[in-house]
Amino acid sequence: MRKIYVLDTTLRDGEQAPGVSLTAQEKVEIALQLEKLGIDRIEAGFPATSLGEVESVQQVAAAIKNATVTAFGRCHERDIDAIREALKSAQDPCLHLFLAISPIHRKYKLHMDKAKVLETAAAAIRYGRKYFDRVEFSAEDSSRTELDFICEVVDMAIKAGASVVNLPDTVGFAMPEQYGNIFKTVKETVPGIEKIQLSTHCHDDLGMATANTLAAVYNGADQIEGTINGIGERAGNTSTEEVALALETRGDYMNAKTGLVLNEIYRTSRMVSKYTGMAVPGNKAIVGANAFVHESGIHQDGMLKERTTYEIITPETIGLKESKLVLGKHSGRHAFKERLIDMGYLLSEEELGEAFAKFKALADKKKNVLDEDIHALMTNKISPSSGIYKLEFVRVNYDNHSAPTALVRMVKGDGNVLEQSAEGNGSVDAIYNAIDQATGEQVELEDYMIKSVTHGKDAQGEVHVVLKQHEETVQGRGMSTDILEASAKAYVDALNRLISQKNRRLRGNISIS
Repeated sequence: MRKIYVLDTTLRDGEQAPGVSLTAQEKVEIALQLEKLGIDRIEAGFPATSLGEVESVQQVAAAIKNATVTAFGRCHERDIDAIREALKSAQDPCLHLFLAISPIHRKYKLHMDKAKVLETAAAAIRYGRKYFDRVEFSAEDSSRTELDFICEVVDMAIKAGASVVNLPDTVGFAMPEQYGNIFKTVKETVPGIEKIQLSTHCHDDLGMATANTLAAVYNGADQIEGTINGIGERAGNTSTEEVALALETRGDYMNAKTGLVLNEIYRTSRMVSKYTGMAVPGNKAIVGANAFVHESGIHQDGMLKERTTYEIITPETIGLKESKLVLGKHSGRHAFKERLIDMGYLLSEEELGEAFAKFKALADKKKNVLDEDIHALMTNKISPSSGIYKLEFVRVNYDNHSAPTALVRMVKGDGNVLEQSAEGNGSVDAIYNAIDQATGEQVELEDYMIKSVTHGKDAQGEVHVVLKQHEETVQGRGMSTDILEASAKAYVDALNRLISQKNRRLRGNISIS
């Protein structure tokens, strides 16, 4: 079968989803998990947007050993120079340039004719090749571009020295047959096409990102670009996991497959959901909570007689397993370690000690600790921004005849203790009012969401909040068996991220105009 390469852009296009802002440490942890998943090329960010982005891409580039690390930029020398700085420590770096080519972009955004587009892109690719052995060029909005001009653009990119040419469906406009025909035509008509790889990058505005990506692969695409859980701009990107499983399941039809380690999919999905604050819908293909649940009596009868009657993918394929051990407060370190190994977590002795202490603290509050609880513990690591404010305790007084009051105590990074009480129109509102008064930060609560990590009355609750201050928007998360404590943790986490983001901006930005 043909090997299909996978460029995962969760850390770049995925982070552009509204309300998502990853710290450098979170980017590194996701990148390391993407490496375990077997991703061929990890797109770490858009360095020209800020100095903070340069630093986070640098950290990803230094951490990754077994995958190509790419960074995204416009066809400007200053963008390329920012990428050079960001990828200077990468073992296998790749420059990723883009320029729009469609009539609507040429007329209204770029104010360029076809000749100027070709000249601008060629000059940038040639400049990039001075410093990078591998350059990918993305012809933005290819699906709304004249087919003959697409062929001209690909020909130009080959001659200028690109090694990968991406033909994106940038706004999710294409139909599968039309999009597949673009790749078929380019493969059949452009001289020297065998010298490069053709790539596909689709958005899900009309719900066809996966279908269009598969159509491109069927017609000769060598690389797919997507994100974990399909997160990204607007309606999101192609889901990396959906394409991988479609190729795995229908290899008979597609004659192509990725090299992904499929049983790492679920853990990767959970980590990305946790760090971005974007919940996975229950009916999401492959990784949704209902993907392997059968409720209909007819379906259940079929499953009991023969699993494949209603299940074309097994949960084990993506890394979901039934618990072999029941863990609780009496479980020892060895049993906990073996369960972690079975779930794919390989920790140093120091890391195991920290994780075991968290497990014991949780086991004191829960009768049984399930796999989902452990996944949550392992992905709910402390943000590096958490040194700004640390929540010491929260106390709430409530009855249904008077306004709730909350008392919070926090410690700043410099050691100062802040203690404040406040009323609210509910317990959570009182907690948030007390935190606002203690910190002096004026913010708007844009979104608040609670979900259960597991089931049962003693389940851990996970709270996600989105805070806005002027034009800055950040998300925060907190987890506890007590939902009020989780709410306070999420709010403090978001405030820490907001302050860290402002501090990074004050260190200086690079213009992206």
